Amino acid sequence: MSTIGEKITNGAIWMVLARLLHRSIGFISTLILARLLIPEDFGLVAMVMIIVAILDLLGAFGFDMALIQNQNATTDHYNTAWTFNVIYGVVSALLMVLLAQPTAEFYNEPRLENIMYALSFGVFIFGFTNIGIVDFRKKFFFQKEFKYLVGSKLFSFAVTIPLAFYLKNYWALVIGMVSGKLMSFTLSYIMHSYRPHLSLAKSAELFHYSKWLLLNNVFFFIKTRSIDLIIGKISGPHKLGIFSISYEISSLPSTEMVMPINRAIFPGFSKISTELENLRDNFMSVVSVVSIFSMPSAFGIAILSELVVGVILGSKWMDAIPVIEILAFFGAVVAMQSNNGMIYLAVGKPKILTLISGIYSLILIPTLIFAVTYYGIIGASWGLLAVALLFLFIDSFVVIRTIRVNVFSLLFIWLRPLVASIVMFLCLKFLLDNYVSMDDSINHLLSLMFLIVIGAVVYFSTLYAIWLVFGKPKYGEFHILGFVNKWISAKFSRPNT
Repeated sequence: MSTIGEKITNGAIWMVLARLLHRSIGFISTLILARLLIPEDFGLVAMVMIIVAILDLLGAFGFDMALIQNQNATTDHYNTAWTFNVIYGVVSALLMVLLAQPTAEFYNEPRLENIMYALSFGVFIFGFTNIGIVDFRKKFFFQKEFKYLVGSKLFSFAVTIPLAFYLKNYWALVIGMVSGKLMSFTLSYIMHSYRPHLSLAKSAELFHYSKWLLLNNVFFFIKTRSIDLIIGKISGPHKLGIFSISYEISSLPSTEMVMPINRAIFPGFSKISTELENLRDNFMSVVSVVSIFSMPSAFGIAILSELVVGVILGSKWMDAIPVIEILAFFGAVVAMQSNNGMIYLAVGKPKILTLISGIYSLILIPTLIFAVTYYGIIGASWGLLAVALLFLFIDSFVVIRTIRVNVFSLLFIWLRPLVASIVMFLCLKFLLDNYVSMDDSINHLLSLMFLIVIGAVVYFSTLYAIWLVFGKPKYGEFHILGFVNKWISAKFSRPNT
């Protein structure tokens, strides 16, 4: 594999492992907050975040993606992108202030007004974030990227948890979110020496690439946030709180794992976008890595959902169990197709991504309205999964045509982790049915930890055996083992004396 190819795959693996550590912070945070707060607190914040997400569309031009895709970007490009981000931050903050009262009236929830005032400050300050940190991805500085992400996360955690103990209400979540934005802004200037200034010199050039990304991000909002709006309006903050936390816990295979992979691979894909064979090989390797991590996560979360809820959330969240079981598989399906979008962007065809997202949104909205109206949050979960499965096949067909992927090779990449995940699932189900008592709350945590370890051992052992049987193909397993070997050698090798 080429040097760029190694950077792409190793960067993807590094970001997955790093994100797992980053996610553990959020996991601990959720565990503590769910015990201290009630579902309604999470629902209130989720209602406001819908408005924040809508306003995000004002700045959803994806200028960072344009800077990464353009290998000849100058300081004028960076300054222009930063200027638009500043404009977005100022305008969005003002709109949040103006929309605070109407939003509270729409939901018939007066507490939302002050929440929006507070969050508007975070939106304002985040708009001034240093654009130079785009280079962390563009130049493959993934360790710096991780330090930047985890630094703001740790600071937010350090603020939110003590406040939750003291306040015991939704304000702990709100202040924690604002503090995270403030730290992201601060770290961007500490960790990168670039100092942007106001300029619109390259606005026409940036908009030429980014116009499709703006429309795509509108559809992305519909895909990811419309469900919160629909549940919040039809079912209220309690049900929305249940769904939001269920989505967060079950989203490990998609949001928490694949998003950082995309941040790692897009710069590499852009560099080799004209080398079709090289691009195709690296795409297949990344799909393999994603499948290896996402599939067992989905099966594991689904089978262990009752223990997870009992240990992490407590008895007041038991309604989340069936939702988590369904959304876990939704997360895996989303993960398996999410890297396709990076291909369309890397080869300079954002229009394809936008069209697919548009059709997805047109099907999703009526499906969700019907499902939530008649079947509540359980129906919403099934609706999300059904539409995601449909578009897994549609999107895969398009990417196969775009870079001429062999369909049987793609199915073979999915088959190995799927079989290993099913074996793991059956093993865990046997242990749960015969050796774990759901009535013994004292041993729930120990049982959960034990089953996670057993599941990981069974899964990776089975996957390795299948990989050996099929002749050690040079896809995900090959690169993961190479990455681990290099890391061990770097950590434990001693220089010759």
